[in-house]
Amino acid sequence: MTAVDYRNQTTLITGASSGIGTEFARRIAARGSDVVLVARRRDRLEKLAAELDVKATVIPLDLSRPDAGQALSEEVADRGLRITSLINNAGFGTHGPFHGEDPQRLTEELNVNIASLVGISRAFIEPLRSAGTGVLVNVASLAAYQSSPNMAVYAATKAFVLSFTEALWGEARGTGLRVLALSPGLTRTEFFDVVGTDVMAQRATFQTPGEVADFGLRVLDRRNPPPSAVSGRLNRVLSTGSRLLTRRRTVVVSGMLTG
Repeated sequence: MTAVDYRNQTTLITGASSGIGTEFARRIAARGSDVVLVARRRDRLEKLAAELDVKATVIPLDLSRPDAGQALSEEVADRGLRITSLINNAGFGTHGPFHGEDPQRLTEELNVNIASLVGISRAFIEPLRSAGTGVLVNVASLAAYQSSPNMAVYAATKAFVLSFTEALWGEARGTGLRVLALSPGLTRTEFFDVVGTDVMAQRATFQTPGEVADFGLRVLDRRNPPPSAVSGRLNRVLSTGSRLLTRRRTVVVSGMLTG
């Protein structure tokens, strides 16, 4: 394989209204792909679409809806769009002891991070495989590599994304579709505004959303891209280190980091 040719493609990006999703949209558009921008905030999507020099379709949608995957698939079909690449970037986290979490908020977290990601992947996987020229990126997290006290549900959802996407990579071999689970570490986005804590923000070194998007695109351009990749040298060390510790020790250390 050679570098991905995004010309004559249409890439659907969820969570495109900010952070990593916005930067993926900018970079993929710069490489010639039309884009379909999906998130809740129409005004931000329209502002982003206006700055891109490609056809940019805006679809406002709340991905915490149980039927989000089906709703998005129907909207795309109604607009006569053919999706050849997909970046499932939407996601959010909650912070605090599990017994004190809001049950409704946890349901929304599961819907966005898992249910919608699976539903959207299923809705578009057949055209992606048939096209055989694009990419499927599911954004996981460094948190996928260890259990995280005080972020129990978030880490578990990202572990699902990692395992699920690596399996899709195996299924897509030989089709031309490049599949990647991209795991950022701490990134300077609105994530902490949603989580509602600055505990980790006070202790860590951050990447920018652009650095994460650039890394993901470089990995996809490799001759033989891997099923998953961790963005950031220190983050790669941390993900490897968690495999060398006992499960008990990993949980204790992770709990210290998450407050």
